[in-house]
Amino acid sequence: MSVDSSRRALAVVFVIVFVDLLGFGILIPVIPLYALSFGATEFVGSLLIASYSAMQFVAAPFLGRLSDARGRRPVLLLSLTGSVLAWTMFGLAGSLAVLFAARMLAGAMGGNIATAQAYIADVTPPEDRARGLGLLGAAFGLGFIFGPALGGFFASEFAVAAAGSVFPAWLPATEFSLPSFAAAAITGANLVAAYFLLPESRPPEARAASREADGESRLAELADALRTRGLGTLVVSFFLVSFAFSALESQFIFLTNDQYGYGATENAVLLTYFGVVIAVVQGGLIGPLTDRYGEYRIAIVGAAIQVFTLAAVPFAPLLGEYLPSVGPLLPVGPTLPAAVVALAFVVTPLAFGNAVTNVSLNTLVSRSAAADEQGGAFGLTQSAGSLARTFGPALAGLLYTAVDFWAPFVLGGALMIPIVVLLARLDVSLLSGAGETTPAETPE
Repeated sequence: MSVDSSRRALAVVFVIVFVDLLGFGILIPVIPLYALSFGATEFVGSLLIASYSAMQFVAAPFLGRLSDARGRRPVLLLSLTGSVLAWTMFGLAGSLAVLFAARMLAGAMGGNIATAQAYIADVTPPEDRARGLGLLGAAFGLGFIFGPALGGFFASEFAVAAAGSVFPAWLPATEFSLPSFAAAAITGANLVAAYFLLPESRPPEARAASREADGESRLAELADALRTRGLGTLVVSFFLVSFAFSALESQFIFLTNDQYGYGATENAVLLTYFGVVIAVVQGGLIGPLTDRYGEYRIAIVGAAIQVFTLAAVPFAPLLGEYLPSVGPLLPVGPTLPAAVVALAFVVTPLAFGNAVTNVSLNTLVSRSAAADEQGGAFGLTQSAGSLARTFGPALAGLLYTAVDFWAPFVLGGALMIPIVVLLARLDVSLLSGAGETTPAETPE
């Protein structure tokens, strides 16, 4: 693939992932309340949220291997089609059971991220892979920035009333159904664009070789890679990063509500700021940083930063006692209390550390797998992340209520310590094409 063709393909994949995450993000503020509207308890609503990651865990390796054998393009088109169906079912759901079925189907189709990562590995040389995967991370960040805002708009009284005036009688127009239909429509437009604009990245001969390979032998090959080529260390690290960070994602709003009295609007501003930092780092800074220091060092530094910043989040008000308040950032606006300034002081490096760690780990995973194993390797890491996001929030919520508000955040920081140790002991020479000078590694 030529340089121009590679850039066009990267741009198309960026848009596909961004729009896919935009559709997903629209429903973030809707899902818990939607479950409660059917009489579900908060615990059942949490299970509804977790069901997405659980199905993503099951489906990601299958979709990754399928993309190795059949091509990236058909798998991406299939997953987008399934997402349109899932979000439509979500809007039409007349029972909690249908809601769960739609959410689980959406999670299974959400396993396409591994295929998108493999697509980028196909069209980028090893030295540019971190930059390409960083763009994918930026698409994630932007999707989560704009998605919830759109969800809030479509759930507003104005939007619901406008839709109700034009929808036929059989089509519900509620604060829950309208965001679901909007997600389906956006994903449907994404499907049409991908059908016409997305080229296949995997050569026919490579797909044929993957189809001829025995399924069990390919699984055995990946298992062998886990033991001998450093992939095992990377997958464990990816799991721990996702598990630790899920503590922040699931408990942050509870924390800010308890400590600052913040509601949905204030938290939306904080989360948007967090997403902007991640998008800027992954979309612009990760390439130059990797060129200068290499993925290996960046991954270790990012994990080390999170050891301290994750654990510091619940103690930001104490730090705020030593910081001044900040006047209005705009000509008209509120003064930022010192505790909020301290919180921003903590979450900014936290967002930076998380952004560089995720991209660097994904890049190292790509380098650890052969060309015909990219989809399977990314599927494995995607499954590890999904499994972590399935069980991590449950444990974090238990610690928050049964121990104290600081417990899940301190645990998250502590879980970053073994990541630093594992990566420091990783023999990077075992990763094909690592191509960077590293300190002396300790044999595993």
